[in-house]
Amino acid sequence: MQTGQQTEQQGGRRRRLSTADERRGTVLRTAIGAFAARGYFGTTTTEVAKAAGISQAYVYRLFPNKEALFAAVVEHCFAQVRAALERGAAEAEGASPESVLASMGDAYARLISDNELLLVQLHAQAAAVSEPVIREAVRAGYAQVVEYVRGVSGGSERQVQEFFAVGMLCHLVVSLGVADAGEAGGVAEAPWMRILAAGITHY
Repeated sequence: MQTGQQTEQQGGRRRRLSTADERRGTVLRTAIGAFAARGYFGTTTTEVAKAAGISQAYVYRLFPNKEALFAAVVEHCFAQVRAALERGAAEAEGASPESVLASMGDAYARLISDNELLLVQLHAQAAAVSEPVIREAVRAGYAQVVEYVRGVSGGSERQVQEFFAVGMLCHLVVSLGVADAGEAGGVAEAPWMRILAAGITHY
């Protein structure tokens, strides 16, 4: 099998086959769902391969091991985060750090309404504690987005820190369903829920 673009004869017509890069992208998108559901430790490459419709052997042609696959998924997720922040910065109503950061925060809140991406980030942070390869992928991803946010917003280090601190709180609020529960009433109106969700935009 060649890694470049290929075609094969089928029913008198030539059908375009996926390139290795396209197949790699398919595996990454599929792996996001698999890892989101069961985490790094609970997901096997066999499950990812089955979901992507390819053999496990082909997964290993694209990624040497599960660590490398998950690290690539982490990088892919950070690319989506960066793209969302860029959209937010472009849509800011003003040029002040406060305006730009607020707009980027709203864009990020919309992004993590996709629970799969949110869950992968949470699983990545958990796996980073004990898995050096994943830790480096997470550190590299944050290094890039922190520098981007600081540069494009013109905010102080404290403002940038608070931006990411609120982002971490958003993860907690969404993962616990606090915002949804608050809308439902009843026990959801518990003081601790109101305290955590105050000022947090949720989609």
